[in-house]
Amino acid sequence: MKISTFYNLSLKIKQAGRRISLILVLIMLISGSLKSQTFINPNYSLKSHETLNIIKIEARTEATLFYMSIENKIEGGTFCADKNIYITYPDGKETKLASSTGIPVCPDTYQFRTTGEKLEFVLSFPPLKKGTEWIDLIEECSDNCFSFYGICLNNDLNKRIDSAFFLAENDEPLKAMVSFLTILEDIDKNNSGIEGLLYINIIKLAKETRDDTKAGEWFRRFKISEAPRLPDYIKYLNDQGIKY
Repeated sequence: MKISTFYNLSLKIKQAGRRISLILVLIMLISGSLKSQTFINPNYSLKSHETLNIIKIEARTEATLFYMSIENKIEGGTFCADKNIYITYPDGKETKLASSTGIPVCPDTYQFRTTGEKLEFVLSFPPLKKGTEWIDLIEECSDNCFSFYGICLNNDLNKRIDSAFFLAENDEPLKAMVSFLTILEDIDKNNSGIEGLLYINIIKLAKETRDDTKAGEWFRRFKISEAPRLPDYIKYLNDQGIKY
């Protein structure tokens, strides 16, 4: 009788220990997810350099890290990052670059050895403001500065945009246009930084499907929208011969 009681007590202690361990693991996982968030290949409305890409963004409690790459396309190409690089928030406030890794600070430059060579580097900023849904990344310099406008920091929205691009890339322009239109109707002011991307693709897809009337209609809607950095997007379309 005593042995049985001891065995049952030991079993209960073991089971309680497993439950506590499981709870601790769950707490650690939840707390880790609250501490940082990662955005893989986030969408953006417009960028300056064709071969410059954001691989991922890590929004940590102690810092915001941009993992980036650029591919060299010319003989004797060089690249550097100016110290004056900023995150610009929707309200216009800026946060300056804290440090960089893997890339020289101008006027020092990285000398590419061949065309097609890729350089990967990391830009570090202070932590993002809570609740930020989109940002701009802007380099202020004297020549050939880089910029990304309307970087989307919403993983669900990024997935929807990726799906629309997938349709466009697989020769389904009408379905892609419907997807972009639906996303545009669904987003709110918190996500307005990505409006430029949506409008641009709706207009381009309308032209691709030879629906000039729809392309003109959405171009005119775009011109009277409140999309951030609207003049830059209109200029981008105009430079591609799209004018209404």
